[in-house]
Amino acid sequence: MSLDTVPKDLRSLRACLLCSLVKTMDQFEFDGCENCEDFLHMKNNRDAVYECTSANFEGLIAMMSPEDSWVAKWQRIERMVKGCYAVSVTGSLPPSIVRELRAKGRVYNSRDVSERT
Repeated sequence: MSLDTVPKDLRSLRACLLCSLVKTMDQFEFDGCENCEDFLHMKNNRDAVYECTSANFEGLIAMMSPEDSWVAKWQRIERMVKGCYAVSVTGSLPPSIVRELRAKGRVYNSRDVSERT
């Protein structure tokens, strides 16, 4: 498992709004999101980190073998990199990014369970 995807500190944790990967603000800014960088372009872009991540999330899943885990399938992260993931993330991506995702053929499923009825 790459240590780049594990949070280095428990302060200033944020979760990606697209895949729910949890890292520190500095890790997102330095490395981007290993799952979503092609779409969200957070690497070296603090504004994008603020737009595409949320500090408001619930639960934490440490995923060592996503391809073999029923929890990973349940959370829809079985094809993601090993690391720590939020169970739910409050917030949503900006409409411009959602449009860009749709244009690239990527479906955006919000990880915010508070908006589900």
